[in-house]
Amino acid sequence: MFQAVPHPFLVPFDGSFQLSSVSTKPPGDQPSEKKLKDRLGDLTEQLEGLQRRLWAQDRWAVLFLFQALDAAGKDSTIRAVLTGVNPAGCHVSAFKQPTHEDLDHDFLWRTSRRLPGRGTIGIFNRSYYEEVLVVRVHPELLASQRLPETEAPNRRWQSRYRSIRQHEKHLARNGTVVVKFFLNVSFEEQRQRFLSRIDDPQKNWKLTEADVAERRFWPSYQTAYEEALQETSRAWAPWYAIPADDKPSMRVAVAEIMVATIASLRPDFPQLAASDQQRLAELREKLMNESSG
Repeated sequence: MFQAVPHPFLVPFDGSFQLSSVSTKPPGDQPSEKKLKDRLGDLTEQLEGLQRRLWAQDRWAVLFLFQALDAAGKDSTIRAVLTGVNPAGCHVSAFKQPTHEDLDHDFLWRTSRRLPGRGTIGIFNRSYYEEVLVVRVHPELLASQRLPETEAPNRRWQSRYRSIRQHEKHLARNGTVVVKFFLNVSFEEQRQRFLSRIDDPQKNWKLTEADVAERRFWPSYQTAYEEALQETSRAWAPWYAIPADDKPSMRVAVAEIMVATIASLRPDFPQLAASDQQRLAELREKLMNESSG
C-alpha cells in the first residue's frame, strides 16, 4: 500500500497538527521568481514523463485533491502544474454546490463517481471534504440533506471523519493513491486578492458578495480545517499544508510532491515476453518487405 512521501509541509499522522503553527508564507529565503518558474518547468516535464509511464503500466490510479479558502489559488495551481500532461490520462473534477441528485445520496457519492481509473491521474478541485468544512461552518446546510436522525448532531463530524478515513483506506488498499493539498492562504492575502479581482475587469466575474461575506467566518473555517487535517492525514492518504501567500513557490511545492508521489510508485513501460518480442520481429520483417506501392 502507498506510503506518503516525506516533505516539510507533510501534515503529521498523529493528530498533533496545529494550523496556527504553520505559516502561510514560504520558509526562509526563496529563489527568484525566474528560478521558481524554471524549476516549475522542470517539474512539469518530469510529471509528463511519469504520467506516460503510469498510463502504460495501468496498475495505479492517482488522486490529487485540493482544498482551500477562496482566492488561495487552486485553479491557477492546477492549470500551471498540469501543463503538458496528456489530457487523455488526467481528469479534473470541480465540485460546487451539490445538486438535488447529489443530496439524494450519501456525501461520498458524487465524488466516488469521478474517481480516476488505473493508469490515470484524477484532480479534485474541492471534494467530499466540503462536508466537514463548509457544512460544518454552516450546519444549517444539513437540513437540505434530509438525514435520518440516527445520531446526535454534535457527533456528526466524527462520524464523517470516520467515513472519510475508511473510504480513503479502501481506495489505498485497491490501488488508488490519495494525496491531499491544503493551500493555506492568510486573511490579509485573501483580502488583497479580492481587491485585485475588483480592480481588474477581467477578474470581476470571480468575486461575489457571498465571497466577501464569508470572511466573517474565518475563525470557524480555521477550526474546521485544523480538525479535518488532524483527523484524516494518514500515511496512505496524507495531507500537505502548503503556504499559499506566494503563488510561484506554492506551485513548485505542489509539483514537487506530485512528482515524488508518482515516482515512488515506480511506473514503467511494460516489458514484453520473449514470445511477444518474437512476434514483433516477425511483424517488422513483414512491414519491411511490403512494397511502397
